[in-house]
Order: sequence, then C-alpha cells, then structure tokens
Amino acid sequence: MTNIFDKCKRTHYSNEISPDFAGETVKVTGWVHEIRDLGGIVFVLLRDKNGITQITAPSKKVSEEMMKDIRAARKETIVTVTGTVQESPKAPNGIELIPSNIDVINVSQLPLPLDTTEKVDAEMDTRLDARFMDIRKHDVSAIFKIKNEMLHTVRNYFYDKDFTEITTPKLVASATEGGTELFPITYFEKEAFLGQSPQLYKQMMMATGLDSVFEIGQIFRAEEHDTLRHLNEALSIDAEMSFKSQEDVMGLLEDLIKNILNNVQDKCASELEDLGHELDVPSEPFPVVPYEEVIDIVNSQDVEMEYGEDLNRAAEKVLGETMGSYYFITEWPTAIKPFYVMPNSDDPEKSTAFDLMYRDLELSSGSQRIHDYDLLYNQIETKDLNPDSFEKYLQAFKYGMPPHSGWGMGADRLTMVITGVKNIRETVLFPRDRRRLTP
Repeated sequence: MTNIFDKCKRTHYSNEISPDFAGETVKVTGWVHEIRDLGGIVFVLLRDKNGITQITAPSKKVSEEMMKDIRAARKETIVTVTGTVQESPKAPNGIELIPSNIDVINVSQLPLPLDTTEKVDAEMDTRLDARFMDIRKHDVSAIFKIKNEMLHTVRNYFYDKDFTEITTPKLVASATEGGTELFPITYFEKEAFLGQSPQLYKQMMMATGLDSVFEIGQIFRAEEHDTLRHLNEALSIDAEMSFKSQEDVMGLLEDLIKNILNNVQDKCASELEDLGHELDVPSEPFPVVPYEEVIDIVNSQDVEMEYGEDLNRAAEKVLGETMGSYYFITEWPTAIKPFYVMPNSDDPEKSTAFDLMYRDLELSSGSQRIHDYDLLYNQIETKDLNPDSFEKYLQAFKYGMPPHSGWGMGADRLTMVITGVKNIRETVLFPRDRRRLTP
C-alpha cells in the first residue's frame, strides 16, 4: 500500500523552480488555485506557501484518463503533480509543468466559504470566520511571514544583548496597573483575572539580579473599543533593564525598531511586494517631542487639548500629520501615568514616561520605574489604590531593588506598520474583540 505521505512528498516548492530546470522532472504538491479549460488544453494553477506553479495539460501530450482527472479537479483540492519543466515566459516564475502523473490527495467541498483567487472580495467577518482558508491567499499569509520575521528579529536582538527571556503568569489575583479593564474568571473558589500586562512581574525580576529581561506574550484588556487599532487580546513585547535610564531604554527601543525594519526589508521583499507595501525605514534619529510641545502642536491645528489630558483620536491624527513617521513623546504629567512611573527629579509634576508613536498610532510606552519602596508605596496611595493588593509586588522593593527602566510594545500594532494593513485584526491569526470569540 502506497503511503499517502510518499504520494505528496514534493521535490520543490513553486519558487524553487526556474527556467534553468527545463527538461527536468519535478514533483509539486499544493492546492488547486484555478482551472482554465480551453478544450484542447487545460491550465491548472497549483498554489503552495511560496507561490504558484502552472500545470499545462495539452490533450496531445497527456493521456485521456489524466485529462479527465484534471477536468474533474475542484478548486482547493490538494493534488500532487509530477511533470516535466518547460520554459514559459508568461507563466509564474517563467515555467510550466507538463504532467506525467497526478495524485489527488484530498478533495475540497464546494461551494467554498470565500474566493482564494481574490476575484471576489470578502467582508472581514467572512474572512475571519474562514480564517484557515483566508490565510491561503498569498497577500494574507505574507502578513504572518513578516510578523514571523519581526518576532525572530526581536528574539535575536535581545539574545545578542544578553537579555534573559522570561514568561510571566497570565492568571493574576488583582489589577496589574490599578485599572478596572480586567476580564474576571473563576479560579477554583476564588476570583482571578486575565493579566493586562507583565509590568509588575518584570519589575520584580529586576530584584533577582538578572539585570535585563524580555517577554513576548499575550495581554488582555476588557476595553469596549470597536476600532481598527484595538483588540481585547493582544501580543506584547516587553523589556526591562536594571541600572538603565529612561534615555537608555528609549535608545534600545529605537535601535530594535530599526533592526526590525532593515531585516524585514532584506528578508521579506517578496511578501512586501505581495502586499504592495513600501517599508518606511528611517535613517535619522527619532525626534523627541515634550508633552507641552505636543499640546501646542495640537492646539495650533484647532484641536482642543489641555495640560493633563491624554491624546484623543483627533489629537493623534493632527500630531501624526505634523510629525511624520516615528517619534517619541516625553515629559508626560506624572498625574496621568501609572503609579510605578518615576517622577522627574527636577520637576516631579513631570514624569520620566515616554510613548513611541508611528504617525497617529501609539506603538510603545515606557519609563524609568520607581525603585524606592517608600515612594512607590506613597504613589500607590496617591492613585487611590490599596497597597495591600500589591503586597507581593512591594515585597521585592524592600531588599535592594536596583534603579530600572523599561517599556512595552504592541506587536500587532507594529505588524500593522510594517505590513501597511489598516485593520489590526488582519495581523492576528484568530483575533479577539468585543464581538468575536471564535474561531
């Protein structure tokens, strides 16, 4: 009995076959993307993860039985084709295969939930409901290949900088940052929550002597947003460093972003081409804009913003149009930042907090953190929070907590930027928003 895996064992992916292979026999496996029957000749476009191979079946060169099998093929059926490579300038990669054998591996049902040839547009909900098929489209799979390269770059960057990768709990007993936007869950006889940030755990790690840590993990926010840039489950890239200042970790973040952009540009050229996106790779240092200057910029464009307010959507748009691509906002008011953010030593009304923006999109926020136990305890009380709820966290600050700084960055938002897509749901395999919990 022939093993099915032997039947579908390919010799090449589509992008590996060129006109230099003319006259050679190859074996390709993939999905039937499209069929064109012109009577005396049938064209089958076979799709794999790297591209498309044209199968050309002239009735004069192919057996009657095989022609019958080819004509009976359905879209999205998986087939393995063995054939001879022939140069064909108008075909993908400049080649076509004249088949000598076709094995049907698995027949697709019809009708399809969506059109993988993209000749018929599908609504976002339709695409997400049939995500397994949506990602078969090369411009969609390109997003996740680019995201993969981005995450690969992030890990290598941190490893090269002697960071330690950590994984922190996603089931927590209380609010990470004192907010109310938490998903409660039943945890045996207790109430628990899905973690909204690894922030407190990252800071506790600074007391371990590991110095520099990073994490790539899920975060959960029970916010009732319904926008193109918000999700209720997101992927966060977090870094924390002992004995490093706000300026140090801002420099690290900028350098990491530039490394990501350069690597994606070098290694994902075909994916960027599939998306029709030209990457914005800045060579100059990212501009730094103090919060008070942000207010002046926003107000000068007839959008009202007062000191002590966060950026609303209108303010973000104005700022993005003015500043261009990547830039930092610094010197945020201490009063509107979380309790763990260190106030500026020269002017405690201002903090060491910063945001990294891309045009009108916030990508990252960070700061120098408070490392002094008494100041941290006082800040928790100042924010109308109960220090008892942070007992285990505070304990780490009693026994020699080094000064430290760090940041968190939205991996899905960064993927939006480097792929050019406008809806964050496109950057996540199975997105979770206020209306979607399946698939």
